[in-house]
This record gives sequence, structure tokens and C-alpha cells, in this order.
Amino acid sequence: MTVIAPPELAAGGPARPQPARRRRVGLARFTALLGAALALVLVFHALVPDVAGLGLIVDTALPWLGLVVPLLLVGAFVARSRAAIATVVLAAVVWCLVFVPSVVPLSWTAASATDSQLTVASQNVEAGSGTAADSAAALAATGADVVALQEMDAESREAAGSVLDEVYPHRYGVGTVGVWSVFPIENAQMLDLGLGWKRGLAADLETPSGPVSIYVVHAASARPAASGERDVMLANLGEHLARDENARVVAIGDFNAGSSDRALRDVTAQLTEANQTGGGFGFTWPAVAPVVRLDHVFQRGMEVVSNTTTQVGGGDHLAVVATLNLE
Repeated sequence: MTVIAPPELAAGGPARPQPARRRRVGLARFTALLGAALALVLVFHALVPDVAGLGLIVDTALPWLGLVVPLLLVGAFVARSRAAIATVVLAAVVWCLVFVPSVVPLSWTAASATDSQLTVASQNVEAGSGTAADSAAALAATGADVVALQEMDAESREAAGSVLDEVYPHRYGVGTVGVWSVFPIENAQMLDLGLGWKRGLAADLETPSGPVSIYVVHAASARPAASGERDVMLANLGEHLARDENARVVAIGDFNAGSSDRALRDVTAQLTEANQTGGGFGFTWPAVAPVVRLDHVFQRGMEVVSNTTTQVGGGDHLAVVATLNLE
């Protein structure tokens, strides 16, 4: 009897996987690995060591990591791997759980406006831009009860004051920050955030519904491997907020930290930030094409009716405007 050997044996060994199949296996492993890593980073990003600025980069880029999901999904389908597809879908679900609640429009759930409200407007006017007066005029036109400005030098402070002093009878400024208010300002003082810089203030707004603590902040800049001063300022701000005895508190300004930045955790442990009225992330910097939200309105003890960003003046930050119910 003649036995015919299988082709692979006749050729001297078992058949090797086809090159296309090997590539699909490699692609499946690669996409599954990245999908799993993405899910872990989204949940545990605060544990990423801030070596050479890696933590700052990850925290700042976190919302944008969702753009990786479609690319990984395409790779998983090309690889024809159910395991890789499942891993990428898991990463997509994690991204949605982390970010979707914060991008749902506030208008869907916002409290109804009452007769007793506080509207605050804030912008980093970019010293040297020469547009502080334009910003001041535009912010006053929003009907804000309080206007807070940051990154002011002597020239921009004078220009903003020439507009706002006529509308707001109460004002206080120190260093690079200032606040103008239709309500009396009491107990105004430089906010010592531990670095000896005059980049913050604290005061009480005496509203018809009672006092509201206000903090105006211009945090130090943060760059990869150079965010230590900002981190110290925000940590000290958190301590000030924890000691504040007023039931109603608002902290506004340029925090130089994105919403998912771990440096804000001491602040957000005390105060919260409402979603944007129209939804989305509310990015504020750079003004021409915002990719991160550096400017914030944090509060406690009040209901937020609206929270928006707007282009005013010619600075490199968008302005933020929020209306809160005092009662």
C-alpha cells in the first residue's frame, strides 16, 4: 500500500503560518495591549509618576485619549480578533464612564433661575496684549455682578479700570489679579499661596442674600517637568478653602490646570464645577483653538444656572461666565 504524506510533511516539516496570518496575530496582540493600557490609564492616571512631566502630560491629554479608540477598533477588526475587539470596547466604555457625565449639557438639568442670583465673569487678559479694556467692556456687557481678571500688569490694570470703575463701585486688586463688584467687598486681602507671589486674592461679597466668599486665582504656569510652583499654589488654595467658614464660596480664575489634572484634587475636594450649559468640555486655552480648560468657576453652597465660555478681547484665554442662585 502506498501512503501519500501530507504536503507539509513531504516538504520536511509542519506548515508555517501564512505571513498575513502572522501579521493579524501581531496586530491583535498590539491593539489588545494598547486597549488594556488605555483603560488602565483612564482610571488610574493619577498614579502615573510625574517623571519628566509625564504625569502632567497624561492628565492634560486625558480627554483626548478617546480619539485613540476608533483607531484601535479599526486595528482589532482588521486583525479579526474577538479578544482585541472586546478589549478596545472596554476602553471605550471606560472613557465614556469617566467623561460623558462631565460633558452632558447643564441645560438638561440646571436649576431654574431665582430672583437672587450671582453672575461671575473671569478672564486671563494676557499682559501685553493691549486688549484688557476690550475684555473688560465685553465682560461688563454680559451683565456680570462680579468681574475678575488675571495676568494684569500696570498698563492692563489701568485700562481695565478705566472701563470697569464706572460700572462697578467696589474693587480690589493685588499683583496680577483684580476683582470688580456691584456688591460691597469686605475683608479683602492678598491670598498667600506659599510662594510669596501676588497672584491670588480672597474677599467676602456682601450680597443681599448674605456673604459669599470669593477667591480669584492666577496660578503659576505648568510645563512638563516644571509644574512644582503651580502644584504648591493649588495645594495651599485647597487648605484655604477647607478653612473657609462661609456656606457659599466661589473660586474663579486661571488655575493653569486642566479639569482632569491631579493638581486640582485639593480644590475639588472642597468645591465643584458645573458642566457647560451647552455641553462639551469647555476648553479655554489657547483661545484660537482651545484644547484644555485652564480657567474655572468652582463653587459650593449655590445652584449653578448657567456656565459658559466666550471669546472676548484679544488675550490667549477664553473668558468663563457663570450664573448661580444665591437662594
